[in-house]
Amino acid sequence: MDKDSIKENGLLEQYLLGELSEKESNEVEEALKGDEELRTYFNELEANFQQLAFENAITPPGRVKASLMDIVNNEINEERKVIPIKTRQQQRFSIPFAAAASLAFIFFLSSAWLYNNWKTTQSNLESLRNETSDLRSRITTIEEDYDETNKWYQAINQPDAVQLVLKGNDILPDATAITYVNHQDKTVILNTQGLPELAEDKDYQMWADVDGVMINMGVIPSDVTMTTMKYIDDAHSINITIEPAGGNDHPTVEQLISNVIL
Repeated sequence: MDKDSIKENGLLEQYLLGELSEKESNEVEEALKGDEELRTYFNELEANFQQLAFENAITPPGRVKASLMDIVNNEINEERKVIPIKTRQQQRFSIPFAAAASLAFIFFLSSAWLYNNWKTTQSNLESLRNETSDLRSRITTIEEDYDETNKWYQAINQPDAVQLVLKGNDILPDATAITYVNHQDKTVILNTQGLPELAEDKDYQMWADVDGVMINMGVIPSDVTMTTMKYIDDAHSINITIEPAGGNDHPTVEQLISNVIL
């Protein structure tokens, strides 16, 4: 037996009340010998039981003393016959004390049961609060995602928005990007979902060709699916290149991966 199991199962209380088997009693006694903290706890428990017994003790009738003395005198006269002794636990307590201690033990178990139920209820309430908070957070995220999606949906479905598909060339044949150009509102929206992930030291960058001059439309973010790029007046085509992280002030023509004519 270890200290925790002895305390949690109320074995010390049962030991004091003489309710354990001889084997269990021996195991408890061995544990008490080897654990000072458990021994201190046991002494406090024993003192509390004794105090409770004294407080609830009943004064026996006067005839009890006379009867007891008669028994003692008879035993002395019968060559000091040995009176059968009680077990260790029965010898430890009188009947009134054992009755009071039993009541105390029942009260102790009831209190422990109520306390454990209270702790369980508190734990369940805390779990419910956490789940409710998590649910509210997820609902907020869903609402934000819906608002964001609805915003892009409204933008790309404007009557004046023109959808253009930028397909990858031999450098990135699997690359695909979709842009929505609205010359009336002067907006450019880009869907980046089809662009393969690049190394950390590289970024995609978009350019507008105006009379042979490539004008920067912005570095394409790598952490979003839909983004707004810079609108350039009088552009003849839109182009995408691979540039050093953070973008470049001029396009790297050798790393042109896609373009579309407006």
